[in-house]
Amino acid sequence: MNLGLKDKIIIVTGGAKGIGAGIVKVLAAEGAIPVIVGRNEDDNKAMWKEIGGNGFTVSAELTLPEECKKAVDETVKKYGRIDGVVNNAGVNDGVGLESGDYEKFISSLHKNMLHYYLVVHYALPWLIKSKGAIVNIGSKVAETGQGNTSAYAAANGGRNALTREWAVELLKYGIRVNAVIVAECYTPLYEKWIKTLRNPEEKLKTITERIPLGKRMTTAEEIANMVVFLLSDKSSHTTGQLIYVDGGYTHLDRSI
Repeated sequence: MNLGLKDKIIIVTGGAKGIGAGIVKVLAAEGAIPVIVGRNEDDNKAMWKEIGGNGFTVSAELTLPEECKKAVDETVKKYGRIDGVVNNAGVNDGVGLESGDYEKFISSLHKNMLHYYLVVHYALPWLIKSKGAIVNIGSKVAETGQGNTSAYAAANGGRNALTREWAVELLKYGIRVNAVIVAECYTPLYEKWIKTLRNPEEKLKTITERIPLGKRMTTAEEIANMVVFLLSDKSSHTTGQLIYVDGGYTHLDRSI
C-alpha cells in the first residue's frame, strides 16, 4: 500500500499469533520495523523468522507492570525511538458472573486491559517525540455482550473508553489514538473457544451465516490492513474512533 511506514518502530503486543501476527506481517510488508512482544519467546522468534528477521522480539509477561516497562525499555535501547504502539494481547477467558470470582476477574483485567494502559504509559515520552500513533484492538463483546465473560467484556469496554480518553489527552502532542473492533475473526484462540461449545461445527456455520458481508469470517489480514492504515499518516485526521472491521456483523440487521 506504500503507507509511508518504512523504518517506523512499532510495538505490537501479542504479535506472534492470530490478529497480532497478521498485524506484524502487514507492517513488515510495508517496510516498518515491528517489535513483537509476548510471553512466549519461541513463538516470538518464530514470527520474527517468518517475516525474514525484520524487527525485534521482547519476551514479556504483560500482566506484570515491570514487564510492560521492560518491553518499552528494550525497544528504546535497541532503536532509540518508538513510532507507534498496537495494543493487541488478550484472551477471552470466560470469567463470568456466576462462574468467576474476584481473583479471576482481576486477573482477567490484567490480561486484557491494564497492560494497554501500562505499555502506552511507559512508551509515551517516545511517542511524544515522534508524534506517533496508538491503535487499540477491541472486541464487539463490549457492546453486544456474549454471556459468561464478564471480565473480558469489562476489559473491552475499558479499552474503548481509554481510546477516546487518550485521544483527548494527547491532542496537544499530535498523537492520534484509535481502536479497531473485531467481531468474528477466525484465529487460534477463536478456534479454541468454538471447540468448547456443543456442536462446534454447527455453531460456527450459524455464526458465519449471520455475517452480512460475504457470509464469512473477517481475516486477520483485513484487521491488520486497517490497523496499519491507522498507524500511518494516510489517516492523519482520524482520532478517537472505534472502527468496526467485521463485515457489518455488529451493527447491521442480521435478518438480511
